[in-house]
Amino acid sequence: MATATPDNSPPGPYPRHRRFSLPRVLTLAGGTFTQLVRMKVFYFMALFAVAVIAASFAFADLQTDGQLKLLKDVSLASMSLFSMLFAIAGTALLIPRDIEDRTLYTILCKPVPRLEYLLGKLLGVAFLIFISLILMDVLFSAVLYLKEKSIIAEQINILQNRKFASRELLEANIAAVSDAVTGQGLTWNLQNGVIAIFLKAIVLTGVTLLVSTFASSTIFTIMTSLAIMVIGQAQSIARDVLLGEDASAVPRLIAGGISLLFPDFKGFDIVDAVVTGSAVPALVMAKMAGLTIVYLVIHLMAAYVIFSDKEL
Repeated sequence: MATATPDNSPPGPYPRHRRFSLPRVLTLAGGTFTQLVRMKVFYFMALFAVAVIAASFAFADLQTDGQLKLLKDVSLASMSLFSMLFAIAGTALLIPRDIEDRTLYTILCKPVPRLEYLLGKLLGVAFLIFISLILMDVLFSAVLYLKEKSIIAEQINILQNRKFASRELLEANIAAVSDAVTGQGLTWNLQNGVIAIFLKAIVLTGVTLLVSTFASSTIFTIMTSLAIMVIGQAQSIARDVLLGEDASAVPRLIAGGISLLFPDFKGFDIVDAVVTGSAVPALVMAKMAGLTIVYLVIHLMAAYVIFSDKEL
């Protein structure tokens, strides 16, 4: 049994609780994930399923590539929308719910450092978004694959009912149609779009977590996070307009500071390129991953500074 030292200092074993502990963070993350699942956030999956299946049957009179592009566009846009809803709504509810249920006081009196608490919440939401995107991606990929095979079979049937000068010419046309449809169908390049959606949602989670540490209400957190998201989408356009080639160092420095406080979400928008079939270079994906880490570190540290001085 640990005993107090003569100078009444705390017993030896206790200080270890103040050190950073990855298992504690993962435990908090698991608890956060369970908490969000109990809030029935996965009900959004039903809406996504309806949107994807409806898109697969809509506008059947379009050209083959038009049908596949429409399905990809609707599916990826829905994935982006739902992941942002998970990021904002899920994160905004965490701290107020913990305070209301007095769970926060139980956790922090362990004692658990507030940085670990925030990091656990962040990872819990990130895990929820990750699982949600995997489920949506599996459904989307399955529907797109079936649609692709259906179009190929339909086009082959049309070609076989036509008259060609030779069997070789028929087979050449079938191969050309199959290659064209496959190029607009299910490819690994589509996964880059899903990854970009995930990274964007994680950055938005960090922003929302930061806002929730000083917000007065959940509604304020949600509205502020939505406003930051809109600013982040339009930031690159405003920067291009206001900062021309003749801009001095001071405006550029200010613009850089704004970019750190308000993430430039335009840099994560590669969905349009993916939908059209354009390959996304590995360097672009690496830059997005690096930018995500930078934003997360900045927002998490800012959230910790604010949250560490907050009276609960």
